[in-house]
Amino acid sequence: MTQTVTPELRQWIIEQATAGFAPDAVLKAMIDVGWEASVATAALEQTMEAHLAGLATTPLPRPDLTGAPRTIDVGDRQVEVVVSMRQPELVVFGNLLSAHECEALIEAARPRMSRSLTVQTTTGGEELNPDRTSDGMFFRRGENEVVARVEARIARLLQWPVENGEGLQILHYRPGAEYKPHYDYFDPKEPGTANIVRRGGQRVATLVIYLNEPLRGGGTTFPDVGLEVAPKRGQAVFFAYDRPHPATRTLHGGAPVIEGEKWVATKWLREREFT
Repeated sequence: MTQTVTPELRQWIIEQATAGFAPDAVLKAMIDVGWEASVATAALEQTMEAHLAGLATTPLPRPDLTGAPRTIDVGDRQVEVVVSMRQPELVVFGNLLSAHECEALIEAARPRMSRSLTVQTTTGGEELNPDRTSDGMFFRRGENEVVARVEARIARLLQWPVENGEGLQILHYRPGAEYKPHYDYFDPKEPGTANIVRRGGQRVATLVIYLNEPLRGGGTTFPDVGLEVAPKRGQAVFFAYDRPHPATRTLHGGAPVIEGEKWVATKWLREREFT
């Protein structure tokens, strides 16, 4: 007997994905109620591909990957496209920063490092978080020549205004330091979020730039998709989230540094001008 994929089934698949259920869980639920595995798999893939194509019109920071380019011209250098994904919307870039720029950022940040804080979404303030054991600091936008050059390059690469970005944050992870899996957007359900988003709206994308290479460990992990990006100096991982919801599959973390140390620069991008 031939099974027909109905509009109702497609809508149900979208609702499950939007609610944050992983594709494997949605597929299993379909098979458990009698759908043939091949039909269920095809329905899931086709429905999500069409759904994501519709979301592609949402204004977000994103590189121009039209024509599957191997490099992107950002004016002062050619940035390599190493890996790209649709869900989550994620790109690994190579040759984003030079070795000299990486060292310059580290040395400018080193005297100003202190224990990293996280946003306190219940109040809108900041707090120490045992899940985050790095040291960090923020540069002001355009604070020095290297910071301004890097910010302009990021704006061109991701087609997003410089003023819509938070200040560049430098983080230092010693052996054993990590940042357990988390989301970068602000949870709309928390009482402090309304106060936080007054300064530029929601976060809509993240760029993590690797300034050095630990001997072992320290990768950026994406548990929902089984991906780990190894830290390589000058490279970066970018991911965008069109809404503050687990369905974006942007749960990520900084794996513990096993040997050596890790330095990264993080750029968070907002909906509007960040003040």
